[in-house]
Amino acid sequence: MSLLKTVDTSPAFQPRESGALPERLISGNPAFKTWAQDVAKDDLVHTGVWEATPGETRSIKGETFEFCHILSGVIEITPDGGEPVTYRAGDSFVMKPGFTGIWKTIETVRKIYVTVG
Repeated sequence: MSLLKTVDTSPAFQPRESGALPERLISGNPAFKTWAQDVAKDDLVHTGVWEATPGETRSIKGETFEFCHILSGVIEITPDGGEPVTYRAGDSFVMKPGFTGIWKTIETVRKIYVTVG
């Protein structure tokens, strides 16, 4: 097993498809696709590509740390009690454990993610 892993941004394998949890859905009918590509550290670290169609949901990180790099699309994230921040292709950001807010997908988004927790 190699200790070097390339994240394939256009994976050929089928993604896991899902939707927003009803209790987190604010507006729209966003559809999610996840191409999980690596798991490490006793299932604590996950890496892959995620895609979402337009819609608005509550984002609740709990104990999870998440790094995101936007490959395509446009999103707006509004932390509870904060101002909205817009991210586009090429932008990267981190949501730390305890983060709560609103995730609004404006244009279908595709991102590389790394979660820890």
